[in-house]
Amino acid sequence: MFYWVLKVVLAPILRVFWRPWVEGAENIPAQGPAILAGNHLSFLDHFFLPLVISRRVTFLAKSDYFTEAGVKGWFKRVFFSGAGQIPIDRSGGKASEGALRSGVRVLRQGRLIGIYPEGTRSPDGRLYRGKIGVARMALEAGVPVIPVAMIGTFEVQPPGQLLPKIRRIGMRVGQPLDFSRYADMADDRFVLRSITDQIMYELMALSGQEYVDMYAKRAKEEMAAARGGAGAADGAADTSVRGGRPVPAAVAVAVTPEGSATAGGERPSRPVAAPTQPRVTDDHADRAV
Repeated sequence: MFYWVLKVVLAPILRVFWRPWVEGAENIPAQGPAILAGNHLSFLDHFFLPLVISRRVTFLAKSDYFTEAGVKGWFKRVFFSGAGQIPIDRSGGKASEGALRSGVRVLRQGRLIGIYPEGTRSPDGRLYRGKIGVARMALEAGVPVIPVAMIGTFEVQPPGQLLPKIRRIGMRVGQPLDFSRYADMADDRFVLRSITDQIMYELMALSGQEYVDMYAKRAKEEMAAARGGAGAADGAADTSVRGGRPVPAAVAVAVTPEGSATAGGERPSRPVAAPTQPRVTDDHADRAV
């Protein structure tokens, strides 16, 4: 109930001031479960994405939003709790499994789940390495993943900026990605990594963002260290992190549709990874959320 009240109250305000546009809204099914996987540029993403979708979207939101102190923390707690969002512990491992299981339950009820594979807001407007929780949910629930690219929300309100600017924003919704042929490989980290990279490649193509092959959380830590203040990791946006590079071209065909062939003419039993793609080492360790 609170979700729909918020939508009715906020929608006219958001439409008047930010005049959101959307491309590809027809790619979101009128019924049935699906995962909406988006890039995460601003706190405003939580407001604008549900605005253009007639169906209710349940988001996996970081647990910090439910525990922050002060007036700002109270506002976030009321908003996310009232809207029925699912808190997720981003430390990974067993701490995150509960939220992922809750997400699968929501999907099995025929509903929409929204998730930001990067796990946190981009500190500089670029697209960062995705975490594999989105792939695991898709395989366990047997649902398609729909990439949704937010356009312009970073310029309106980047991390650390209190008040949003008045500027038009938009969204591009991509074609649903079907990974059902890998349904029995939900425990294969190679498969999960390749599927996640495919999702991030689609988001990069839709958003036009530069891709950085590291986790956004690590980028924030490096920026904070460069500024000499570890506590600034969640502060204002910066551009001091090392340069990004495109997702390896092989990721574009990492997950081939059922019945299609790879570049070599053979149908793989599991996704094909780019030869130069970093594997599980310190900076690139695969994480669920």
